[in-house]
Amino acid sequence: MLRGWKAGGMCDAPDSSELVHLCTAQEWELAQRCGARRPESLGSVGFVHLSSPAQVHLPANRLYAGRTDLMLLRIDVARLASPVRWEPGVPADPDGMVFPHLYGELPTSAVIRVTPYRPGPDGRFAPPT
Repeated sequence: MLRGWKAGGMCDAPDSSELVHLCTAQEWELAQRCGARRPESLGSVGFVHLSSPAQVHLPANRLYAGRTDLMLLRIDVARLASPVRWEPGVPADPDGMVFPHLYGELPTSAVIRVTPYRPGPDGRFAPPT
């Protein structure tokens, strides 16, 4: 476990040198043209939502159930210039689970792999392999 910052102090965060971000293919194309991904959340809450590979299915199922146009951006944390803070998600998430939030734009240079992220036949997402 890594010690990560969260509101109110330190927290235990999963040891992950690779994080992931979900977006549509169209949003990824725009990011490539601009050199960075600047989702709406950056302006509205001040950060970019990220996940560990093991937990990305949780927000995917909550926000994008059944969608077939998602891309999974795999991010090399060492290439990020802005801080990543591990903070609580939403009340429906498992107790004590924290998610990484990037407090700045996501540079395309930090994205090391992009793959389609599709739901199963039941419309639900599973952790990527």
